[in-house]
Amino acid sequence: MPQPTYLTREGLKKLQDELTQLSTVRRREIAERFQQSRERGGTVSNAEYEEAQNERSFNEGRIQALENMINNAVIIDEEQGQRDAVDVGATVTVRNPQGRPLTYTITGSAEADPAQGRISNVSPIGKSLLGKKVGEITEVSAPSGKIKLEIIAIE
Repeated sequence: MPQPTYLTREGLKKLQDELTQLSTVRRREIAERFQQSRERGGTVSNAEYEEAQNERSFNEGRIQALENMINNAVIIDEEQGQRDAVDVGATVTVRNPQGRPLTYTITGSAEADPAQGRISNVSPIGKSLLGKKVGEITEVSAPSGKIKLEIIAIE
């Protein structure tokens, strides 16, 4: 069974736009590079031709990955309002061991951006928060050791 890809509507739209770009414009550009490199020197011992092949392979791999993510997309309802427990799409405020509050939005891995406070549901912190309620303390394994986080709010 394929893994679900948790996405917001906005995230799904971005993936669909990227897929359209890669499967139309980028494919055409790569095909033109192939043609030009063949005209300049055939296909044997032609670095430009090999580079075009590598670009095509990368592009086709990304197209396949995007198609898989889109086909297995599960839309996250970010506008759910107050929640009883942490789930994908929730915004969670936790208190770290130093007493400082930190806020995370739990997303699917395709939309994770830790610098913006958007963490994946499969990240160590994301996994440890799923299913927890306000007032609960969860323990996260980090490179520096175990970290305890107290959940103080869920939206």
